[in-house]
Amino acid sequence: MLRLTLAALGLLATQVAAQCSREDLIAATDSLLAAQTAGTPDGVAPLADTVAYLEAFKTADIKTGILSHPLKIDFNRSLHDTTQCATYTEIIVTDRTHPYVIGTQMRFADGKIANISTLVTDQGDWLFNATGTYYWASRENWDPIPEDQRDTREVIQAAADAYADLFNDKSVQVPWGHPCARLEGGAYTGSGSDNDRCDVGVPNGVQLTNRRYVIDETLGAVDVFIDFATVPDSHEFRVEKGKIRYVHTLTVMGG
Repeated sequence: MLRLTLAALGLLATQVAAQCSREDLIAATDSLLAAQTAGTPDGVAPLADTVAYLEAFKTADIKTGILSHPLKIDFNRSLHDTTQCATYTEIIVTDRTHPYVIGTQMRFADGKIANISTLVTDQGDWLFNATGTYYWASRENWDPIPEDQRDTREVIQAAADAYADLFNDKSVQVPWGHPCARLEGGAYTGSGSDNDRCDVGVPNGVQLTNRRYVIDETLGAVDVFIDFATVPDSHEFRVEKGKIRYVHTLTVMGG
């Protein structure tokens, strides 16, 4: 009994240690934005001694990747997952010389960033239009949800999973919000009205696998990095009262 109790306490201690403060995660995403603006990868902090860096889900060199290019960021939003010690940041660059829409997940180990995985979309990627993405994203309301109205992590993830499962099983019941709008590349399924829908244009027979989540209960949001059949993809959701309100997608066709 004592051995079992000590083992249980050890597991609990590990779970508690895995949690991060929201303030620390916000500082990390702030450093990511500053590093991207300056084009200085080593500005991301706090970095572990060894960092796994990926672009389009493939190992890359952080010193020559997208973070080494200074970019003028026109819009950004970050999710902060204090349970998993993880973040997600959406970046929109409308510079006519080279526009981008970028999604980055960062994961911590022992209080430092140990994994940075980035999806970089630009001309030629699925429905890419940074100006359109900026226009619609900047008009949506992703404000913090009042604490007494927040969904649990389980509810938020379940909504995202139902949506992803629908692509291969049309019998899945998805908790669609009314209204609901999907920003797919730069294309928007709505017009900002109360009649917007995002249950349109969903293909069939496509498996969305290898899901990696960043869940932020404060924003009622989850980002999921997904293998969309064979291509790297991100689906980000805003969930309100258990219903999907917004969906943002990034798909790297050249991955």
